[in-house]
Amino acid sequence: MALMDRDSAVLQGAFLLADKLSLPSSLSSLQKADWSKVGHLVLEAVREICGQDELGVHLPAAAVSCLKKLVCAVWLKVLCRETEADIELSWKENPFFTLQNSLPEVNYVVLLEVVRSLAAAPLFARFLSHLPQSQISTELERLAQHVMSSPTRNDDIQLFLEVWWELWKGQDEQKEEGEDSIEKMFAGQFALLSSKSCSVSPQAAKRLKLDMSDLPVSPSTADVVNILFHALKDIKDNISTTDLCLQALSIALDTLYTAFLIHRAVVLPTIEKMHVLSKVVSIREQNGDKLTPELIKEALRDLHASHTPSQFEPSRMKLGEALKIITELAQFWQGNGLLGTANASGSAFKLKQSVHRVLTALQEAEAPETTTEIGIQESEENVLRGLLESLSFPAAESTPELNARVTAVIIKHRLDDYQNFAELFASEKSWALDELWFECLEKNQAAFQRQETLINLTSILMSKLDSESSNVSQCRKLMKVVADIYSALSLEDKNKALIAMLRLSSRGFFGCSVPSAVTIGFEQELNMAFNCIIQGRGGASAAASQANLNTAVSLVARVAFQNPEAALKSCCHSAVFNKGAFSLMAKILQQLPGLRGPRGREDEAQSDEDTRKKAEEDEDTPSGSALLCRCLQEMMKTKSLSANEREQLLKFLGLLMMPVMAAEGEKERAESFLTPQEVVNVFVLPNLSTTGHRCFDIELSLQLLHTALSVDAPISPHWVLGCSPFPLLYVLAQLLNQTLRCWEQSPEGTVHRWSMDTKELLEALLTGLGKLVGAEVAASPSSWSRALFWLYHKMERLDWTIRFHLKPVWGEHFKNEVPASLLTVCDLPEQEWSGVELPQYGQGTGLLAWMECCCASDSLRTTMLSRLSLDQRRADHVGMFSKGLLVAVTQTLPWCSISQWGRLLGVLRELITSARLHVPFSLEYVEYLPLLDLRRFSCELRLSVLLLRVLQLLCGSSCSDWLSTDGWGHVGRLYAHAVREVMNSVRAKLHLPASAPTTVSTSPKMSKKLRQDSPLKSKESNMEEEGDTAPCQEVLFVLSQLFCHVQHIQVMMPGGKCEPLFLCSLEILSHYEAIMAAFPLSSSSLESDNTRHFFSTITDNLQSQEMKAVLQQKIAQLVSSTA
Repeated sequence: MALMDRDSAVLQGAFLLADKLSLPSSLSSLQKADWSKVGHLVLEAVREICGQDELGVHLPAAAVSCLKKLVCAVWLKVLCRETEADIELSWKENPFFTLQNSLPEVNYVVLLEVVRSLAAAPLFARFLSHLPQSQISTELERLAQHVMSSPTRNDDIQLFLEVWWELWKGQDEQKEEGEDSIEKMFAGQFALLSSKSCSVSPQAAKRLKLDMSDLPVSPSTADVVNILFHALKDIKDNISTTDLCLQALSIALDTLYTAFLIHRAVVLPTIEKMHVLSKVVSIREQNGDKLTPELIKEALRDLHASHTPSQFEPSRMKLGEALKIITELAQFWQGNGLLGTANASGSAFKLKQSVHRVLTALQEAEAPETTTEIGIQESEENVLRGLLESLSFPAAESTPELNARVTAVIIKHRLDDYQNFAELFASEKSWALDELWFECLEKNQAAFQRQETLINLTSILMSKLDSESSNVSQCRKLMKVVADIYSALSLEDKNKALIAMLRLSSRGFFGCSVPSAVTIGFEQELNMAFNCIIQGRGGASAAASQANLNTAVSLVARVAFQNPEAALKSCCHSAVFNKGAFSLMAKILQQLPGLRGPRGREDEAQSDEDTRKKAEEDEDTPSGSALLCRCLQEMMKTKSLSANEREQLLKFLGLLMMPVMAAEGEKERAESFLTPQEVVNVFVLPNLSTTGHRCFDIELSLQLLHTALSVDAPISPHWVLGCSPFPLLYVLAQLLNQTLRCWEQSPEGTVHRWSMDTKELLEALLTGLGKLVGAEVAASPSSWSRALFWLYHKMERLDWTIRFHLKPVWGEHFKNEVPASLLTVCDLPEQEWSGVELPQYGQGTGLLAWMECCCASDSLRTTMLSRLSLDQRRADHVGMFSKGLLVAVTQTLPWCSISQWGRLLGVLRELITSARLHVPFSLEYVEYLPLLDLRRFSCELRLSVLLLRVLQLLCGSSCSDWLSTDGWGHVGRLYAHAVREVMNSVRAKLHLPASAPTTVSTSPKMSKKLRQDSPLKSKESNMEEEGDTAPCQEVLFVLSQLFCHVQHIQVMMPGGKCEPLFLCSLEILSHYEAIMAAFPLSSSSLESDNTRHFFSTITDNLQSQEMKAVLQQKIAQLVSSTA
């Protein structure tokens, strides 16, 4: 830490020469009056070392460091002399030892005169601020004694006031890292020497006591405020200039304000700060100073010190005493004519500010505790107020141009509070787009990276674009700068800025009439951004994919900030019309929740009534929904969607409704880009209504509703309550009612042609929505009673089976109303069931109603099976039931959905296995009697025969005109579905071997021989033998029967070209071939030849030559491996 050897030598020489010139005394006993004889030597040496003609403020860093080291060395030299520090230890511990040891002995007068002569009061105060408060008090006592000692000059007063105010300003918060290292080392050495002073020799202690004999030793010495105020009071007679009086009064008032009148920092509005700073600069410029960062920095420090509670809390002095001292000082100086009308100066302006602060704060200050103190304080306040109000101050003015220059300097040099100044800079439209404003903005973009600042810039840009005299080139440059600033924000801030932009305009910069050149440039950027995203979404590693996603989010965010609506339209277009892009677009939007605009928590947790009212209002005003929804609606109106595009739209909206984790302060919560409620209100309710314009078809709306209901909703009440749930249930029920006889609708009619997939979807929607609404009804029955009865009575107009889908909604409020004919075949309790006379259900329709109940739901099917009235002991009853059931199945089959048909097949299986349904198995497709054990396949064979009879009846002349072409196609699909279920059941009873040979069923002769050889074989051993034997021949027989039945039905079907049955036949043949290959002994060459011939004969009846050729080619491959 020592200076260079040459510099040390120069200083050493100057001090030694000064020491000699002090004869007959020395620098160790120098008096204040004698410094003028020798001080010039030290001053010249310091100027030479620092390379500066003038010493004071705004010195280079090297010069400041040199002055610091000199002050440290001199100060520590004084302390070492007082404590008689051991040189043998000092050179090891003291980083300033080299320079300090080269100096002659000096006293405290030399230290303070060096500080005064070198204009080093700020450095001296900075060193002081690193000491303990007790030491600060002691040093301030010494400084006060020095100032009061003769002769007292204006420079001494200035030194005192500067040290005082620098202490109040505290340490510079913006100093460079390591800049206060010298101060810290000095404080360490000071503490070390102070601790050793307790154990010095008696002689040193005596000298130290004599040197400090004039200093008070009372506890008040620790009260810095008390020391400074009394010192100022003591030296008031020596203050003889107006400027010093103004400075002293201003500093005293600010000390009073910060030590007694405020308890927390007063935050000034940025614009007020700017005006104060501009006035300070204006005054300084009038006095010949230039606007520099250092000048602004010091002014900011002054402002900060004037509005921040003092670090030196008064322990002895009270507010009344401080007021009294200031009052006496002001009266004294005014009496001496020193507070008259002052010229425009920095001191006068500061005093004006201080007076205003103190007078305002005194009106708001708390009253003292005792009556005496109240009286004294009020008296002093009144005198001081009258005195201060009588002072006249020259007005300090600032201009808009100066305001802009000052703000630009603060922003450029990152001075205190520069981001708030940047926000002010961006909001002043009168400064906008001049050369200084644009240069500052362009070169200091990082300073403007705050949401409020960015929105201010955006407002300026939008106003300039909207003006008739807009400069296109300037606007384009400003748009690029604003977009660059936005792009540099964090993702969280980007989303906040997007929300703020949407509050301004959904079209961003283009919310007004914009020059075409600006629009074209943005459109090019928009297209380029999305082209890059679509082209760069290929397969990559997880890390690369995440990097690509981050890049894509940044690109979309940038264009979205400029024009949210255009960016969302591009997102929607890419998601729907670019294959596979929906997932990427959804991920991008999920990371940009700001694009959905502000959303309050009330959207997710409203009261029931408010939710219903809001939903009813939104039904007629879809344009008030989210911007993304509006973009999708516009796209749907202008473009027709293919099946693949519809699928992508569904998946896109489904992903946007899925909750993703989002930060909310310190917590995280799951949020979706679009709420299911929004999607339903915008895309579903208007399109399910019989009136109003539909932007796409009902099937797509129903699929969206199904997707929305699939999203988890943990919040209660459920969001569906905001979607008019009871009217929605009724509309869905109406639509389902229209699908119940869909094949009877004429193609040329105006009624919508429904598909069975839509019917099944409607059933699922009614059931799912009914459960959700039912849970809410059960939670608060009284709130929903009117709506519940309204819905129930509305349902009377619809098919009676539809009410069963809403069983969770009805709860225990209503009985199950069914056709009266059902009660003739089913034993149902009167407490829960009631019969209704329906014209369609006359005598003999009980089984039809029973079948329709079985199709409605799993629980209802179980009830119907358990309550069926049938006396199995009477063969005539079973026979009549079986015939009636055949007719009922025939009537029910064509209008079953896949899920209903699955339930019906389960009912038929249960009835067959329980022997309640009699289905005789005829050998019409058997050339020779098979000597096989088919008991384990009894159900499958009987079910296949039953379905054959049903289809024979349905294809007969009495029923052939029931169905349209689409209806027959649906029947074919249902039958194919049933055959596959039978086939899977059969195959499940035969496990195909992996590689090992498998035992096959023995021939009938061998089986007979075995039975003869083992007449006493137990039942258990027979079962074990059956378990170890693979029934491959039996499975082949069952498959052959299925094939024949399918072929029979395909020939009967109108047109004979039922593709599902054709594919089903191929599948049966494939399984047949696989079993023959897996079990070589299952079929001999002769048997396989006979099978091929038999199958070919059956297939010859097909009308379609193409289907016949394919099947016969497949049949030709059924060759036994033993051949």
